[in-house]
Amino acid sequence: MSTTTTTPPTDASPSRARRKRRVAVPGVRFERPHWDAGVVVAGVDEVGCGAWAGPVTYAAVVLPRDRRIYKLRDSKVLSPAERERLADRLRGFALGIGVGHAGNDEIDRLGLSEARRRAARRAVDALPLRPDVLLLDGNWDFLAGYGTRNERLVRGDGRSVSIAAASIVAKVTRDALMADLDPGHPAYGFTSNKGYPSPDHVAALRRHGPCDLHRHSWAPIAGRNQLRLF
Repeated sequence: MSTTTTTPPTDASPSRARRKRRVAVPGVRFERPHWDAGVVVAGVDEVGCGAWAGPVTYAAVVLPRDRRIYKLRDSKVLSPAERERLADRLRGFALGIGVGHAGNDEIDRLGLSEARRRAARRAVDALPLRPDVLLLDGNWDFLAGYGTRNERLVRGDGRSVSIAAASIVAKVTRDALMADLDPGHPAYGFTSNKGYPSPDHVAALRRHGPCDLHRHSWAPIAGRNQLRLF
């Protein structure tokens, strides 16, 4: 009598691989109750917190309640070409887009938390219309006291279309800014690493030390400054 052995799926099996590749699709369930109440909702997200050079950048985006822009996703799961294409579409689709930066000098002077608050306020202030409700990515209310109703959504860029839109705008804007700054600081490769600690960026810091775009108060950069004194 023959028997058949069924091998359970392994990590490399097609079914497991498909599950791993599934990407969260943002929806409108967090916006919908506010839209139904007739209030203005903005999604707010940031990029650049973990970089060693350049600003932290926030975007605020107000989407229309009666139209959809498809394929919005968390910017981290999109290719650069997809982000650029969606950011371009959002500029003609959104009811309002605001962007705010806090530079590395502000981060050094004020600390990252306060710099983030200021950049976020600048982004919302730059909107052409005043929002009533802000959907914030993460579990920290960095716009407390702004005069809006703020809702925090952990992993919000994968759950809310407004936050996903903000993540795309913030990422595309900051990436373009770092590329524009690259020619003045060619040793560090800011076009490719965007100020994040890539191996090439770390190697450049070892060779040349930090430049004026680096966050000099941060331990890895402060350590490089200290080494240059001896």
